[in-house]
Amino acid sequence: MNVELGISTFGETPPLEKTGKAISHDERIRNLIEEVELADQVGIDAYAIGEHHRKDFAVSAPEIIIAMAAAKTKQIHLSSATTNLPTIDPIRVFEQYATIDAMAPGRI
Repeated sequence: MNVELGISTFGETPPLEKTGKAISHDERIRNLIEEVELADQVGIDAYAIGEHHRKDFAVSAPEIIIAMAAAKTKQIHLSSATTNLPTIDPIRVFEQYATIDAMAPGRI
């Protein structure tokens, strides 16, 4: 039996303990890319990034972040934790992820 370890996120932006303010979405997305890079370096098997549309979540377009993460990593498997298909064209979603998979074969 093979056990794999993965991480998932929506890019949460909870209030920081010191200030009570959340970090900006820009900073959280940059931190998220760094987290995926570190996960890849330490041997985490998978990282899933989900779509959410509220002010306390930074990720509204996971496919873009996944594409950047794929370019900056070597072995980690990347996926969407959620994709809100009722709000977008499912064929377009398929095409976007197929394109990312072409750039990072077998990791999407």
